[in-house]
Amino acid sequence: MAEPTNFTEYLTEKMIRDLYCSKRFTAGQVHNELIFLSVLNTLLATSAFLGNTLILVALRKESSLHPPFKLMYCNLAITDLCVGIIAEPLCVVYFMSVVNETWDVCLNTHLILAITGTILCAESLVTVAAISVDRLLALSLGLRYRQVITLKRAYTAVIVMWVLSIVCTSSYFWNPPIYQYSAYITIALCLLISVFSYTKIIFTLRHNQIHTMLQGHNCGQGPPSQSLIIAKYRKAVYSGLWVQGTLFICYLPHGIAVALTPQRGMDISLYLVRQFTLTLVYFNSSLNPFLYCWKAREVRRAVRRTLRQLFCSSS
Repeated sequence: MAEPTNFTEYLTEKMIRDLYCSKRFTAGQVHNELIFLSVLNTLLATSAFLGNTLILVALRKESSLHPPFKLMYCNLAITDLCVGIIAEPLCVVYFMSVVNETWDVCLNTHLILAITGTILCAESLVTVAAISVDRLLALSLGLRYRQVITLKRAYTAVIVMWVLSIVCTSSYFWNPPIYQYSAYITIALCLLISVFSYTKIIFTLRHNQIHTMLQGHNCGQGPPSQSLIIAKYRKAVYSGLWVQGTLFICYLPHGIAVALTPQRGMDISLYLVRQFTLTLVYFNSSLNPFLYCWKAREVRRAVRRTLRQLFCSSS
């Protein structure tokens, strides 16, 4: 089957049926794999829902984190929660519609999944980039950080990120080239911003220039207080780096598979690769809560306290 010559052709019902809801997949060649992915995505949806719900409850009760910084992590947890309750269940419905050959369900589910999945993935990328910028501003602004980065401005930034993600993804319907180019630009900008921010932070930390952030904290305090502040900041930075690196590892294989589609055509092997790598993308939403608990002591402490209260109340 010939591949579409331009991006617009992907929008036609025929192309969606040929690429993603095709009878080529009904001869039993991919049924076992799709059933396995359905079970796996069901488990991942459950873990994403439970893990991110727990993180949201714990973060709400944690007062030691700067509110705008905490809001960014809450936004990322909300995005991951939506993956667990929307994207992954849709993925299961799509897989089973192919197995059961219910092509109308397959077509509609795939379209909804493509839109919602793109919105959530874009929001995750933008939020992770925003966290890296927040950490860089905390270093460069010093005492002015809490005055400049207020909770109101953080809420505004989060709303703008969601609106941009939804608007750019909605262009899928009315201007496919804009959708395509905005996706490329968003990915490139998020990666560049994150790489620049963390490179600048690590370079500054390694050259012992962090005293610009600590000038006001040292008034009437000894070296142990300064060391404590440096250690706390380092942990926040490395926590963000782990989240950033894990997201990149989970997203990269699917990006490569998508890029290969126009060159190779959607044969059965590439179709399966795309579905497995898509599941890896969604696995990131189940993995993030464990990263928060592992790398952020404040979050780990809040989660333990929340679980203790939950078990005590249930008993």
